[in-house]
Amino acid sequence: MTRTALALVLAAVSAAPALAQGRVPPDAATERLSFAPVVKKVAPAVVNVFSKRVVRQQVDPFWGMFAPSGPRTERSLGSGSIVRADGVILTNHHVIAGATEIMVVTADRREWPATLLLDDARADLAVLKIDAKGEQLPTIPIDAAEQLQVGDLVLAIGDPFGVGQTVTNGIVSALGRSDTGVSDFSAFIQTDAAINPGNSGGPLVDMSGDLIGVNTAIVSASGASAGVGFAIPAATARQVVDVAMSGGHAIVRPWLGVKAQAVTGEMARSLGLAAPQGVVVTEVWPGGPAARAGVAQGDVIVSVDGQEVDDEGALNYRVGAMKPGEGAQLIVRRNGGAAKTVETQVQSPPGEPDAEPLIVTGRNPFAGATVINLSPAAAIDSGVDPFAGKGVMVSKVDGGFAQSIGLQPGDFIRQINDRPIAATSDVAAATRAPAGAWKVVIERAGRTITAQFSGG
Repeated sequence: MTRTALALVLAAVSAAPALAQGRVPPDAATERLSFAPVVKKVAPAVVNVFSKRVVRQQVDPFWGMFAPSGPRTERSLGSGSIVRADGVILTNHHVIAGATEIMVVTADRREWPATLLLDDARADLAVLKIDAKGEQLPTIPIDAAEQLQVGDLVLAIGDPFGVGQTVTNGIVSALGRSDTGVSDFSAFIQTDAAINPGNSGGPLVDMSGDLIGVNTAIVSASGASAGVGFAIPAATARQVVDVAMSGGHAIVRPWLGVKAQAVTGEMARSLGLAAPQGVVVTEVWPGGPAARAGVAQGDVIVSVDGQEVDDEGALNYRVGAMKPGEGAQLIVRRNGGAAKTVETQVQSPPGEPDAEPLIVTGRNPFAGATVINLSPAAAIDSGVDPFAGKGVMVSKVDGGFAQSIGLQPGDFIRQINDRPIAATSDVAAATRAPAGAWKVVIERAGRTITAQFSGG
């Protein structure tokens, strides 16, 4: 077979009953068959998602006392899938993040105002609802078989660059991609189907027309498709939609209570392993599920419920796909010994100490910021490593002096005017009275920043 003929085989799809899904077309006649039947089935349920938000600009987003230049309006374009006939739509969190207005345009060019049912920033998914007024809208079913294989043919549908609904085809390039820098919680489907800005939130579908993933991110030096795209798998999408349909407004995912990292070749040798596999436990949360099961620092977790884990993202994904209280079976190696089975019960992350959120007001450097006491639950909700540290963390910055000096969510407040800060009540006490000068110590991503400001 020539290279050209082989390329045609891999790019084709057959609607012939005799051709089972996953098999290469056997002859030239089959090669000439089209993706059109799948597109005709799916495309009516793919929508455009427009969102608008008002933001305040600042000259120096890192640090420095610069005045904001005033509010401006940002608009975002993405895609989505109608997953229920009454107008429930699945898209990406980053498409609608911070939106003050969300509009959906269906394939027949009708415009619909949308409300947000559930926004799951950690999985980068959001569930929207439009009022179909009793009309039964076309839908895309979320895949339930979960039998995806590398090499399967797929289609990506969305609105790249705002040019209009566009279909691209490719294959599943890899499964379980978690070390992508996109999220600490997902095991992405990798595809070479062209995905570009505007495709975010749109469906990745198989040859049965089922949604197998939500197109989310690309790796590209130019910002355009380079053949490396990532989609959130159907299992995660289904979990988020199910919670939204049950009336929930947040996903409560369990955790194992460990911090881990991928095993490298050098680490494998030092751990007595024949080859790199699994993740090595670097920290264990006292009293957490892993600690209760006897997992210790230095142990290597090879798999969770029979699914291999090769980095911390994959571990988080496998555990997070469970329900709190559900049993989990871990395969663990210790000191290069034989693999052993460890039974544990995953739990919701602990919420102690209580967050006790405080919106800081007055004339001080933190005015406009919301601060919380950090617990594992609050850390995960905020997208912060639960093992990042203890103390008071900035969870939100909404204008004010805090924004003008570059304070960011995730910053820890360590001192105010030489006063140690251990709880939000300490922040309230330290900022209650005006001061002629302010000296603050902030910790950001492990770096300590000390700054001084004049009082007002």
